[in-house]
Amino acid sequence: MSILTPRPYTGPADLQAMIDLTQALRARGQKVYPIATDLYEELADTDAQVAARLWENAQGELVGFAYVNQYQNLVEVFDADEITPDLEAEMVAWVVSAMQRRNQERNYTHPLDAYVLEDDLARQAFLERHGFQRTAETSILLGRSLDQPIPEPHLPPGFAIRPMGGEAEVEAYVALHRAAFDTDNMTVEYRRTIMNAPDYIPELDLVAVAPNGELAAFCVGQIFPDDTPRAGGKKEGWTDPVGTHPNYQRLGLAKALLLAGMRALKARGIDMALLGTSSENLAMQHTAEAVGFRNASNTLFYSKTV
Repeated sequence: MSILTPRPYTGPADLQAMIDLTQALRARGQKVYPIATDLYEELADTDAQVAARLWENAQGELVGFAYVNQYQNLVEVFDADEITPDLEAEMVAWVVSAMQRRNQERNYTHPLDAYVLEDDLARQAFLERHGFQRTAETSILLGRSLDQPIPEPHLPPGFAIRPMGGEAEVEAYVALHRAAFDTDNMTVEYRRTIMNAPDYIPELDLVAVAPNGELAAFCVGQIFPDDTPRAGGKKEGWTDPVGTHPNYQRLGLAKALLLAGMRALKARGIDMALLGTSSENLAMQHTAEAVGFRNASNTLFYSKTV
């Protein structure tokens, strides 16, 4: 084990080094959660940058990092060969202090959250060692082979599906997203960050448009090169997230968008469509199952009071 030196996040060069580290560790078979797009989008947020810490060895090589993202989730990646109990404690102490400062600055009382795959027993043990408690809610990953026939999408009269209209529709899209999920998590700035990410594919970023021209629903299609090692050689794509404005629910728009998204992925040579949703979102689960998605795995959520 080498002596590691921590330092703050300083900008784009660090972001690229973090992406390179995650890809190198994933190629070696290590479970690594953030993919390049996650890092790009999350570290565009000033709060995440302030909460980020990088650890380097004596040669100045990055061997690990940790931060708290905009959703109050712990994100950490370390070369497993460099992990020691002291380093674990140092890293957890840093992110806890970062979360406490964020709470104090904004008069929040948010806990520090984390997520882990149900078969990743090592990370579950790590979280439990450091005082994280498992919550009742989980995230369900659903998969659907694109080798099976994909029906044509059917829409109510006057509705249409097309790619989101770029910068000209950003504000309308953000309003739709907020209404669909009843949160203010999506912002114009964050949506622009998503659209500027290296792996963003505009043609897969679909919206359903009402007869009056309003954006009624959306489905974000995505293909991440980082998924390839996990997929065992299969080509995977995502039809996620999916949301419908309350004024246009129960019209079959989410189902139609999923079908359109799967057809678009298949046209790009993708073998398997994936979709993640909360264990509490029964409506999304039923919609996905209606077009052939089946449970693939679960992600567990943990929380730590700070």
